[in-house]
Amino acid sequence: MPYHLSASKLQTYSRCPRSYHYRYEMGLPSASFFGAAGLGTALHKTLQQIYGDWHYQAPIPEYEWLESCWLKNSVALSMNQVQEGREILQTYYQQYMVAVGEINRPLALESKIQGTFLAENVEFNLTGRCDRLDWLDDGLELIDYKSAKTVNLPDPTTVDLQIGLYYLALAQRYHKSLKQLSLIFLRTGEKVIFPATAEHMQKVREAIGEIALQLRSDRQWQPCTGDHCKRCSYARYCNAVKDDPEPVPEAEIKPKRQLQLTLAL
Repeated sequence: MPYHLSASKLQTYSRCPRSYHYRYEMGLPSASFFGAAGLGTALHKTLQQIYGDWHYQAPIPEYEWLESCWLKNSVALSMNQVQEGREILQTYYQQYMVAVGEINRPLALESKIQGTFLAENVEFNLTGRCDRLDWLDDGLELIDYKSAKTVNLPDPTTVDLQIGLYYLALAQRYHKSLKQLSLIFLRTGEKVIFPATAEHMQKVREAIGEIALQLRSDRQWQPCTGDHCKRCSYARYCNAVKDDPEPVPEAEIKPKRQLQLTLAL
C-alpha cells in the first residue's frame, strides 16, 4: 500500500525525525496540545453553509442569510458564544463581502486535498484538508480560517512545507498552480497571505525524498533538539534529551509496516 503523508507529518519530520518515528512509525500515543473549540467549529460550519448553500444569483447575499446559517449551527453554544459569533460574522460580512462587492462560488469547501508522489521507489499518498479553495485569475487560493483569540503566525518552515504539499497535490487535481495560502483570522478580520511558488514544491519533494530514504534504510531517525523538546510527548524516551531515558513500552509499539516499493518504469 502507498505510504500516507500529510502536511502535519511533514512538519513533524522537519521539526524532529525521531519524534516522527515515535509517533508515526512506532505508533506511540501523543498528547494533544489543542482542545476542540465549540465556537470555532460552529463558525467553520456556518461559513461552509454560507458559501455552499447560497444561490449566487446576486453579487453578495443579504446579511440575513449569514444570520440564518449562524442560528442553525450555533444551537449548542452558550448565549455569550452565540453573540460573540454573531459579531465575528458581522465583521466578516462587511470586510469580505460588502467591501469586495461580489463573491464567487468556491471551488471546494471543507474538503480533502489528495495527490501522489514517487520518491526512491516509495509511493506516497499526499493528503490534507482545506477550509475553502477559490479560483483566481492566475492560480488557486487556499483559505484557512483561524478562530483563535490571538493572531499567531505559523513558523516559516511549517507554512513552507504546507504550501509545498498543497502546491504539489492541487496541481495534480486541478492542473493549476497554487498562487497563495491565505489565513483569515475571524476574530480580528485580518487576512495574512503567503505567496506560493514552485520553490515550495521543490522543498517538499526533497523532504519526501529524505523520508523515503529513512523508510528504506531503516536509519536511526536522528533527533533534532531545541525548545520543542520541552513540549514533546516522547522526550522521556529520547537519549538526546534524557541521560537515562525510559524504555519504550513494548505493548504500545505497533507492528512494523511492510513497505511497498514501486519501480519507476
